[in-house]
Amino acid sequence: MTPAVSPLTGAQYEIASGDYLAVVTELGAGLRELSHRGRPLIAGYQPDELPPGAAGQLLLPWPNRIDGGRYGVAGTDYQLDLSEPAAQNAIHGLTRWSAWSLASHAPHEVVLRLALLGRTGYPFRLDLEVEYHLSDADGLTVRVTAGNAGTRPAPYGTGSHPYLAAAAPVVDGCELTLPVARWLPADSRGIPSGPAQDVAGTPFDFRAARPVGTVTLDHAFTGLDRDESGVAWARLTCGGTGAALWAGPGYRWLQAFTGDTLDSAHRRRAVAIEPMTCPPNAFVTGTDLLTLEPGDTVTHTWGIQAIGG
Repeated sequence: MTPAVSPLTGAQYEIASGDYLAVVTELGAGLRELSHRGRPLIAGYQPDELPPGAAGQLLLPWPNRIDGGRYGVAGTDYQLDLSEPAAQNAIHGLTRWSAWSLASHAPHEVVLRLALLGRTGYPFRLDLEVEYHLSDADGLTVRVTAGNAGTRPAPYGTGSHPYLAAAAPVVDGCELTLPVARWLPADSRGIPSGPAQDVAGTPFDFRAARPVGTVTLDHAFTGLDRDESGVAWARLTCGGTGAALWAGPGYRWLQAFTGDTLDSAHRRRAVAIEPMTCPPNAFVTGTDLLTLEPGDTVTHTWGIQAIGG
């Protein structure tokens, strides 16, 4: 039997509403493309290309890194595969290279699901769902839901990895706004090396919009400033146009990454603004880590809107 030919990222689910268009992939339930009036709001990639620098990937059941892939739960130690072998870390969860199943697909919305069964290093059982919804008024809304379908409490965190894009070949001249009060120092492996510190007086203070300049960002931030609805807004603009990412309640951290370690085709071309429920190494430190009891379900919501034309 001759196998059907498909791109590396599997089925492509296009949704649209008004001036917005998005494409979500079967691989990892990732956000491959998002545009407004034909202008990219994120750094995308081709269907037959693996997501460069984790672009648009969904991070479950933890975001960012776990030191050495080792952690403990209720007196039992676990060892995860080192998915970042050069730094000896487990990074960005267990689901981004999985084939997610289509639950529903409408012109403006797609829902994908994955049953995360137990495995060595994570002997827990989660049912996962992500909904991508477009509206001309509100842009993209993403709802990430996890339910503990197993028999034991499960450690859990989530994050997403979109790179915000503006109309510029590099981000140095673009203005960045980050609604954060504290930044988290980390060592060369991306593992926290001390408590979160005040951004005031540091190169990482983007509470008021200012050019990215030569600042290198690959840091986790917390102390999010939220509006009256509990939403925190980050923005990247160039010449009055760009994209705004919002993070709803439960997202207590933002990772900002200017892509300086990526290859020349992607370095400093966009800024990853990653909403995260917990910081790097949370499986070890317990900082803002969730524990889902059997039968528990939790949903977190974030989104992206266009700025300007």
